[in-house]
Amino acid sequence: MTPETLAALHALSFRTPAPWSAADFSSFLADPLCFLLIEGDAGFLLGRAVAGEAELLTLAVSPDARRRGLGRKLVARFLYQARLRGAEQAFLEVSAENAPAIALYESTGFAPSGRRKGYYQTPDGARVDALVMQRQLAVAAAR
Repeated sequence: MTPETLAALHALSFRTPAPWSAADFSSFLADPLCFLLIEGDAGFLLGRAVAGEAELLTLAVSPDARRRGLGRKLVARFLYQARLRGAEQAFLEVSAENAPAIALYESTGFAPSGRRKGYYQTPDGARVDALVMQRQLAVAAAR
């Protein structure tokens, strides 16, 4: 997927937070710490791993491809790739109003660990909290 294709799919998937531009995706893809996982032309996940932590930056699935397990498959692949990159914990932020995404993340082992008040701005200017979610990926070796 090109940055333009990623931005187009992101725009189909998001209003809050605001969709990312092709330039945004180009910047992330140029970062050697970031990795892109794709499911054909129906979905993608962008992640980053550094210093023992992984962050799920964004996940988008085309509206006509939802409820088919693509999001769950992408999250599973993210967790695998994060472990390969040495991450012991994974984090993400999600709109507190995005119940389907929260349910997906909880079903894949993420749990709420914090809240960022008024973090996202809706198209009409209202503010929405971000729910911070976390998941352990590896158990530290016994000493």
